[in-house]
Amino acid sequence: MRQSQERRTKRRTTSCFSKHPDKTRDKGFVALAAMALWSGAYTHAGYAAPVSLEKSVAPVTDSIVSPASKARPNPTAAIRPLNTGQLDAGSLGPDPSAIKRPSNTPIPPSGVPILPSPGYATMSVPSYAPAGEEQGAAHTLELDALTNWEGPSGLLPPRLDALRRMDMNDPYYVPTAGTGHLVPFLNKPRAWMHDRGFTFSFTYKGEAMGVATGGLKKGVSYVHELTLQGIFDLERMARLKGWSVHALVMERAGKALQSGRLGENYIAMQEVYSLSGNVAAHLVDLYAEKRTLHNKLDVIFGRMSLTHVFATSPLLCSFMVTCSAPVALKQNPGFSVYPKATWGARVRLRPTRDTALQVGAYSVSALTDNPSGWSWGAENTTGLSLPVEFTWQPFLTRNRLPGHYVIGYAHDTTRYADKVASSLPAKVAATIPGRRSAPSDMFWLEADQMVYRLGGRNMMAGGYLMAGYVHVTPRVVNLSDQAYGGFSFVGLIPGRLTDRFGALYSWYHVSRRRRESQLIAQDAGLPLGAGVHGVQDNSHVIESYYAIDAAPGLLIQPSFQYMIHPGETHHIKDAAIIGLKLIANL
Repeated sequence: MRQSQERRTKRRTTSCFSKHPDKTRDKGFVALAAMALWSGAYTHAGYAAPVSLEKSVAPVTDSIVSPASKARPNPTAAIRPLNTGQLDAGSLGPDPSAIKRPSNTPIPPSGVPILPSPGYATMSVPSYAPAGEEQGAAHTLELDALTNWEGPSGLLPPRLDALRRMDMNDPYYVPTAGTGHLVPFLNKPRAWMHDRGFTFSFTYKGEAMGVATGGLKKGVSYVHELTLQGIFDLERMARLKGWSVHALVMERAGKALQSGRLGENYIAMQEVYSLSGNVAAHLVDLYAEKRTLHNKLDVIFGRMSLTHVFATSPLLCSFMVTCSAPVALKQNPGFSVYPKATWGARVRLRPTRDTALQVGAYSVSALTDNPSGWSWGAENTTGLSLPVEFTWQPFLTRNRLPGHYVIGYAHDTTRYADKVASSLPAKVAATIPGRRSAPSDMFWLEADQMVYRLGGRNMMAGGYLMAGYVHVTPRVVNLSDQAYGGFSFVGLIPGRLTDRFGALYSWYHVSRRRRESQLIAQDAGLPLGAGVHGVQDNSHVIESYYAIDAAPGLLIQPSFQYMIHPGETHHIKDAAIIGLKLIANL
């Protein structure tokens, strides 16, 4: 009787497997994985051991080369026991097809190149991990968290939150331009210098843009920059634990097209504009960095641009118009925009594994002060800029799709003239009631979320959606509001997994105080000012590009821009602009 019952049970089980073999096999695998994880993942006082999970799903060619890049145990996992009915996203591990790197890619398996990499966006000067970084630190470029807890990510359901079990240890400062080097025979001398405490990069960036239709007149404009960046590891050089020094010098030349051909005075259509002047060697950065508290606190101080670390990202800087920060912030002197440097300091930490907090203090001077970057005594300091920024960085689903949700605020103590008088003679401006100087407050929201992963582990190996909003005190600026939204995708063409296609729409709103000044001037029959073709209201810019990782050290990026209401008026025809960017790394 018992034997016949066992045979019937066996037949029913065999029948179920034969009807849906693929689904059943998958379910069986998942169940086995869950049971294995439940029985063996929690050891040593509840600590998870996810490294084996990584090895089981990662192909040999995509092994993580740095011990610091391995998955980190998460003590908080023991507090949330695994529900076998609802599998944890982190326990499944990433899909091998999603993290498989393309053949012959110059991006290293960890996704983290030796620093400084000329493949970084020019504004991105990431934190540097000196030679003697604390043993057992989970990250090399990124800081370790002050606590082992999740922050907002802990509120997400287990199937969505891959951070419950392990970090992907995936720094956001990853290549956005062509990776590798044009001159490979320098790799050995480069490695020799790196081992002795010095790393460098030399980059050429050229942009040719032409107005095809609309604007004031057709024509082509060319600008370029040469950038020399270096990092001195003082721990290797002088045994100063955790210390490094960063320096960056550049040369820019050419003439941008926006004012002469578009009639645009606020928005730079080309990233390489003339803020630094035609200077042979403009000093952008010269600052020191200290990693302390066992890789949990990062402090930098010296000469630097505020937009190195605040209100920016590699995704934003893959577009010409928004690099290195949204335009509504870049116009304010209190936000020293790259390559304008000023005296300042910044402190950064990670309160939880999925959050980051940074605060800073920077001196304020006019953007046109000290065009060479070397004449520090020639700057007229007008106030102090005090930015603070909070970031939530979740990793979603089994493929660990990173997101960056940023909220920031900055207060500039400088008292700026009221824009209501900007288009009026002094005698007329003096009669306007309510006119007063005021400090400046800046607020920004920025968000990007990877929606699919393709071609590797690093944060740029996938497709992103992105959006943001900026508001600045209307009394003191020309553009008080900006909103943008777009996407940045890789792998749209089969076999071209490192190429990137992006599109971004931006809306710009002229400050109401600036507009009121122009309306008063127009009613009085007075000129509106040089380069202003009418009462200004708003404008829109659509930008798209296709970045071709043509060869190690060479990126070719055709681009298209369409500007609605150039000059923020209705008096200039909408303009179509076609261009080409080229980045070459020595």
